[in-house]
Amino acid sequence: MKILVINAGSSSLKYQLYDMRDESVLAKGLVERIGMDSSIVTHKPAGRAEVTEVSEILEHTTAIRKVLALLTDKEHGVISSVEDIDAVGHRVVHGGEYFGESALVDGDVKTKIRQLFDLAPLHNPASMMGIKAAESNMPNVPQVVVFDTAFHQSMPEHAYLYAIPRVLYSKHKVRRYGAHGTSHEYVSKTAAEFLDRPIEDLKIISCHIGNGASITAVKEGRSIDTSMGMTPLEGLMMGTRSGDLDPAIVPYVMNKEELTVNEVNSMLNKHSGLLAISGISSDMREITDGMSKGDANSKLAFDMYEYRLRKYIGSYAALMNGVDVIVFTAGVGENSVVLRKKVCENLTYLGVELDEELNEIRSGEPRRISSANSKVQVLVIPTNEELVIARDTNRIVQGIKS
Repeated sequence: MKILVINAGSSSLKYQLYDMRDESVLAKGLVERIGMDSSIVTHKPAGRAEVTEVSEILEHTTAIRKVLALLTDKEHGVISSVEDIDAVGHRVVHGGEYFGESALVDGDVKTKIRQLFDLAPLHNPASMMGIKAAESNMPNVPQVVVFDTAFHQSMPEHAYLYAIPRVLYSKHKVRRYGAHGTSHEYVSKTAAEFLDRPIEDLKIISCHIGNGASITAVKEGRSIDTSMGMTPLEGLMMGTRSGDLDPAIVPYVMNKEELTVNEVNSMLNKHSGLLAISGISSDMREITDGMSKGDANSKLAFDMYEYRLRKYIGSYAALMNGVDVIVFTAGVGENSVVLRKKVCENLTYLGVELDEELNEIRSGEPRRISSANSKVQVLVIPTNEELVIARDTNRIVQGIKS
């Protein structure tokens, strides 16, 4: 079975085509600047040179039509026709309480995704555009949606509720939903496989650390708490997001600076975090480079980032009454040797002992960076959210065919 995985943004569309016989990626690519006359399409067939084209792509239906043309192109393609694609899997950020698992797209599923637009206004509408565009170009091909929030639906009530009037949950579903669920699910399962232990026997703290960042406590294979909240703004300090802050700051700053709701929302989501403190960048590579050159603001940004990360790890070890495995994943987690070292050096009370030589190794494979004597296994596992989407799509479509 060949499955096309789509991750649609408001002005972009990422794609990967999988052959599920061996879970290999036949091709992948990105359409950028959708809605402009200078849209950029980057297409990479496996084992061949990358292709880049610039053209006018005004909406997502045209973007997918362009992707399908490249996938079936005589020179750059990897399949003979669109009919070779058996199913399409879509990443959808927010599934609310409707979706505790992935789902086959039908009218009811689309209605529920629309009803969740308010909870993910930047993401769910874009996902819906991707679904409609795929249906328009491939009307007879099954579509499956895979939700970032679904993995966290196993959280207990005492973890997902906020201590505010219960009517706000009853009427408006104000609660913790989390995000990055496909990543946390993938790396926790991969950690158990890597260690050759049943995931049901493990207490895992999964650290998805990228420009957006979240931590999840995984006990017996289930998410029992996660750092992101009703939206991705809560939790860790991130590239441009503030993370946790006193909610009274919002009306205070709005009053002092005469800000609108939209302006303060933009401030907290796009102009805070590493960018705000360093004054240089939201990119951890530039922060660590600035720190190595003696820039005080870069060091402060790094220290705040690491401090909050370590604080969440400690709290999750407390709520699970211990931890067996800590996993670092995503762009910063997989690549920042300096951050992993600093975090682990301050977790010795848990029994963490870092092997500095192993930590320095760069690899695209799952690997251990803790010493042989460490009581807690510390792993670096490259995440693969697209593979989770492909696997769920394959499972669901095979199920309706059987």
